[in-house]
Amino acid sequence: MNMNIEEIWEIIPHRYPFLLVDRVTEVDEEELFIKGYKNITINEPIFQGHFPARPVFPGVLIIEALAQLGAVLALRRFPKEKRMAYFTGIDKARFRRVVVPGDRIDMEVRVVRERDTFMVIEGKAHVEGQLAAQVTMSSALAK
Repeated sequence: MNMNIEEIWEIIPHRYPFLLVDRVTEVDEEELFIKGYKNITINEPIFQGHFPARPVFPGVLIIEALAQLGAVLALRRFPKEKRMAYFTGIDKARFRRVVVPGDRIDMEVRVVRERDTFMVIEGKAHVEGQLAAQVTMSSALAK
């Protein structure tokens, strides 16, 4: 399953400049797994200050992009008017590679534990086949 930006907008509330998922390339709702990507361009507003002489995409925004991808997976299963995903924890975040303009962050997220409206997900972000970041996060769904 491939989802374009308009289909992503239908699921999560994020909008420019804070929408950090450009496309979903795979969804497996039985295995609770999703893949997608974020293109990093020099036009991102963050690069005006992070850092003008050596633009680096912030690690915390990579984590947010993984969380948004996880939210797409989680929220697809609930009626639109009855859900919103909120972070409840970030664990084991590790950054392995610098991400710069021109890179594409290929992301994958897997649900590792789910109970009622609470879930724990593991996310990985790769650039050119190299692991850039990984994280375990928890979230809760609310009305």
